[in-house]
Amino acid sequence: MKIGIIDADLLGRSRHRFPNLVCEKISGYWKERGAEVHLLMDYSWADDFDHIYISKVFTDTPVPDWLTATEKVHIGGTGFYFDKAPDLPEEIEHHMPDYRLYDDWIAGELARAEAEHKKSGKSFHRSRFMQQFKEYTDYCIGFVTRGCFRKCPFCVNQKFDRVFKHSPLDEFYYEGCKKICLLDDNFLGCPQWEEILAQILAKNKPFKFKQGLDERLLTDEKCRILFSSKYDGDWTFAFDNIADYDLVHEKLKMIRRHTASKAVKFYVLVGFESTDARDIENAFRRIELLMRYQCLPYIMRYQDKNYSPWKESPYRGMYVALARWCNQPSIFKKMSFRQFCQANQLRHKEAGALCSAMRAMTEFETEHPGLAERYFDLRYERDSTQNRERGDGV
Repeated sequence: MKIGIIDADLLGRSRHRFPNLVCEKISGYWKERGAEVHLLMDYSWADDFDHIYISKVFTDTPVPDWLTATEKVHIGGTGFYFDKAPDLPEEIEHHMPDYRLYDDWIAGELARAEAEHKKSGKSFHRSRFMQQFKEYTDYCIGFVTRGCFRKCPFCVNQKFDRVFKHSPLDEFYYEGCKKICLLDDNFLGCPQWEEILAQILAKNKPFKFKQGLDERLLTDEKCRILFSSKYDGDWTFAFDNIADYDLVHEKLKMIRRHTASKAVKFYVLVGFESTDARDIENAFRRIELLMRYQCLPYIMRYQDKNYSPWKESPYRGMYVALARWCNQPSIFKKMSFRQFCQANQLRHKEAGALCSAMRAMTEFETEHPGLAERYFDLRYERDSTQNRERGDGV
């Protein structure tokens, strides 16, 4: 039996660097049955493959127009079906992933980079280069719970109205991996969260929740356990809706009572409810609150399966500039939004013309001077600690 596997996101997204768990499970399943498994790096496969499996996570990942499912070709994932993606067969869903599936591809990328640096005479930092592959090499990955009760209209996780135990940790835990990465949709919503977390902590390895956690479900007890654990990287939550402002504010106070210094990041959804000036204002309101508690925003521009509303907005430039400012922590921590746009203008090579960020900012400021006065000069370092307990003023 000869099996071909295509990670469509790896092929279609130049900066994509996260393993496709479905691909790894399919590989593990077939290898256990003695099959010859190949990770394919294009869509031109030989006729001698018995089955081809193609998976993608992101809806905007390009695939060939001619691609379709057949008895031989199997396609799946939210990238193809959004919130209607069919389940994997149970024997594959609960199979140990093949954590070596991407080894040959990584080796090829390393060899190519070494050759390019040797040819150019530049020094090559192997360990620095390999950092981009850490999700492939260092982590065991899986879901200990599935489902979510929120039913957020912008989310692909609409299949269930509750959170429930899904896989025992040992189903995907591999001792040879240095760390644990959990893909759960809403872990804290599971009634057995404490029991499962105890099992994770018992492994005594750094772990992280890749999709983030629901801060609205935090309690002092949850904070006590979570923030004293061996967590890997930034704690990540989501601030999707301005209607949750007061609740999130209370949870931010709770978070900082339990951890004054650990890095905390929030996904900030924009361009969903509208793409007008009010949406821009709501984004800045959330960013300002996060600043007060020294939390980092990460702008998520909404897109559904076929459409990205923000791209049609008269404020498209503002959405782009806002994401570029917030999504680079080293810049966000040092510059206000205005300073970021001004710095971009200084690097602009076209004499006498405004760069895209500066143009978006000045046009918005002309239309909405009050909003610009309130938000464009806010700075993370200055405003967070000093003004943490001040009122919102809205």
